This record gives sequence, structure tokens and C-alpha cells, in this order.
Amino acid sequence: DEYDNFANEVLAAQLGGQDRYATLVYGEGILKTVFKAIKALSSGQGLDKVFITGVSPVVMSDISSGYNVAKDISLRPRYHDLCGFHEREVAEALEKIGEECGLPKDQTAEALAMMRTFYNGYRFGYGDDPLVYNPTLALYFFDNYQEECAYPRDILDDNLAMDRNRIEYIARLPHGQELVARILDPTEPPRIDQLLKRFGVQDMLATTKDQSFLASLMYYLGVLTIADRDAMGRLTLCIPNLVIRRLYVERIRDSLLPEYEDREISRSAAEHFYTSGDLSPLCDFIETRYFQVFDNRDYRWTNQL
Repeated sequence: DEYDNFANEVLAAQLGGQDRYATLVYGEGILKTVFKAIKALSSGQGLDKVFITGVSPVVMSDISSGYNVAKDISLRPRYHDLCGFHEREVAEALEKIGEECGLPKDQTAEALAMMRTFYNGYRFGYGDDPLVYNPTLALYFFDNYQEECAYPRDILDDNLAMDRNRIEYIARLPHGQELVARILDPTEPPRIDQLLKRFGVQDMLATTKDQSFLASLMYYLGVLTIADRDAMGRLTLCIPNLVIRRLYVERIRDSLLPEYEDREISRSAAEHFYTSGDLSPLCDFIETRYFQVFDNRDYRWTNQL
């Protein structure tokens, strides 16, 4: 289970990640050696069937010579809901918790609407199957809702901190920062012909990768999902929900406004707008601080306040 979890963490590490990864998966690295042994045992020497789960195809691409008998079933229609909850399942759980807590039905319906906004939105496959809920986030919400009979104070589960690291890792790849910024624009979503499957580390470090490569990797990492197809038959990708969108926004904020003073001023200006409706301090901050970090090309996407 999650055979590639440690490798993804190593790759996302700021210092020495690539060298450590190479030691594990290349040559006679320990991971490649393990998969060679599994391959041998599954050839009539003790293992009848091997079922492997993971996050991305990065590791399998790099150890393909050690385990070249794998069959990828992750995009087959019959498995699209293997790792997610349908809305009816979420609604049934909320209804049961509501009854135990003595909550009115309209509050249960409100909880479902909130979960739909923040946790729903994943599609694992090429079809038009119903979207599924993130199980980690859904269970986090259920646990708090059942224990406290109230919503969790923080809608984002700390277990998703790794997703923030993955967005950070993508942004550090060639052209990754540009794609991360563009994804937040709903009028120009990423479109690709198909999901790519080979993601060796050397492939990711190359300087000439196109949008299909990076967007496919982000799909496998769970920070993009399939929305639909356009008139040309291309896959349209989008951010699954508000929880993941928050991670993108925080990544861009940290990149553009790394200083403590700037963040405090922006927070104060935003709070002033929330409580008074006065946009002046926020506009002043954007003009004097925020726009200074852009170059002329960025202004193409800026409209007037």
C-alpha cells in the first residue's frame, strides 16, 4: 500500500531529494531490488497475485526494468469510485449523525452542502461518472461532526499538508510555477489530449516539458481532476474543490508575498474590507505592494479594480 509514499516525500524535499531518490530506485537501489524479488516470487514461486497502490506513476517508471509486469488499472471505469465516497453515502452518514445529535434536518442538509463545496469534485477515469468525495476529508468531517455535533473549526485536515508540498514541488519544476498560477483562472483551464503515464525523475527535470506532462502529474498527485471534454475531445482539468484551491492560493501568496510585514498588512486590509465594505486600503496595498512583484507579462491578466 502506498509503495511510492516515501519516494514522493524524498522528491519533494528541498535538500538532496533527487540524490536520495536515485539511491533508492536506480541501479541496485533497495526499492528496485525489492520489486525484482516480488517479480520473481510472482512467477510461480509463492505469490499468486500482487496488488499495488500508490499516488503517482513516478516510481514505477523508474524501476520498470525491475518490475515490468505491472498492469495499470487505475483509469478503468469499474474502479472509478474505489477510493472515494458517493454523495448518497455522505448524505446517509450525515443523516445518521444528525439523528444521534438531535440536529434539525435543515442543518444536516447545510452540512451536506458544505461538504459538497469543500470536499467533493474528484473523478478517477475518462468517463462521465459522478464525482466522488475525498475520503480523508470526509472522514475528518464526520469524526468532528459526530463527536462535537458541530462543524470542525478548520475545514482543512492537517493530513493534506502533503498536498501542499506536492504543489510546491510542481512549482519548482521547469514551467511549473506558470502552470500553478494559470490553473486558478477558471476561464482558461488546462486541456490535454490524454493523461500521460511515464514520469521518470529525469523526465520531470527536463526543461522542455509541455502542459500535458505537468497537468497529468498534477492529476495523479490529486491536485487536479478531470472536469469534462471540450469540442476537440481534449480532457479539461480543474481544481477539485475549495480545499485544494486554498492550497494553490497559499502557494502563490507565499511566493509573491514572502515577508511577514506584507502578509500582516494584507490581512488587516482584507479584514477592514470584510467589516466595513471599504476597499481603499486593500486597493492601496495591491497597487503598492502586490503589483511590484509582477513583470510586464503578468499584467496581461490583470483587470482594473
